[in-house]
Amino acid sequence: MKIFFTRLLPVKRIAAVNLFGAVLAPKKGKITQTILNHETIHTRQMKEMAYIFFYLWYLVEWLIRLFGRDSAYRRISFEREAYLHEQDGSYLQRRKPYEWVKYV
Repeated sequence: MKIFFTRLLPVKRIAAVNLFGAVLAPKKGKITQTILNHETIHTRQMKEMAYIFFYLWYLVEWLIRLFGRDSAYRRISFEREAYLHEQDGSYLQRRKPYEWVKYV
């Protein structure tokens, strides 16, 4: 996974963004192992869904969850899986395909 540091992302609000398996991070930001694990989980999810379907599902789920009480972003199934397992460096070794479906 390639990591690109850019001035386009605000340091205080965004730790990293994963676009098609490439991670964009703020120029003055720091990529921790936890952030790297989180983004690696997203890369696996993207590959399972042929990238484009990942982004379509992500957008639709975010739009649906906008009408809920909590943060729409935190309730997206892909994010729930990634946040739940970002501390576990060996998670991807035992992860089953389409594991994110459990969090829908």
